[in-house]
Amino acid sequence: MTALTPEILLRAYSVGLFPMAESRDDPNLFWVDPELRGVLPLNGFHVSRRLARTVRQDVFKVVADQDFTAVIQACAEPGVGRQSTWINDQIISLYSVLNKMGHAHSVECYRQGRLVGGLYGVSLGGAFFGESMFSRETDASKVALVHLVGRLTAGGYDLLDTQFVTDHLLQFGAREIPRDEYREILDRALSVKGDFYSLPSAISGETALQSVTQTS
Repeated sequence: MTALTPEILLRAYSVGLFPMAESRDDPNLFWVDPELRGVLPLNGFHVSRRLARTVRQDVFKVVADQDFTAVIQACAEPGVGRQSTWINDQIISLYSVLNKMGHAHSVECYRQGRLVGGLYGVSLGGAFFGESMFSRETDASKVALVHLVGRLTAGGYDLLDTQFVTDHLLQFGAREIPRDEYREILDRALSVKGDFYSLPSAISGETALQSVTQTS
């Protein structure tokens, strides 16, 4: 792969491609274009009663874009069930620049001032491309996802791309769609102007849930 720039990266996302590394320590990147693409329909997002109760109780302080670099670095670390990740130093550097450009965002969960979970992704038009999430406490990444969906729904987004579907995402309603169908949905979403900051940076769990349930 030729040297990537933030501009090339955004162009790749606009045609359905995204980069990965073989491992955390591999300096090389390759393009990925899955035959089956994971999406999480914003109008079919499912939150269990137990998780909704946790979100509503504001167990964590949840904010957007307070410390993007800390989130992506945490996502790059080994975790439960994963000895290595696909996020290398080049990815950390590129997406940190995208964050400064307003095209990459994080949702972060804090408890007593400590970052305990979160996620990050790329925003382009009315599409949000979820990249990775991490959790250092029970339900932290799930709460971050609920807040993300609430924010995207309130901001008029059409597409939440999860790239792949995992057991973790299935419980929220994620599904796989063929590449051609995905590209049609992507094209429509890119013509929409999503507003990641239609809600304040810090919102309550009740606000996030109200936004989610308006369309689910």
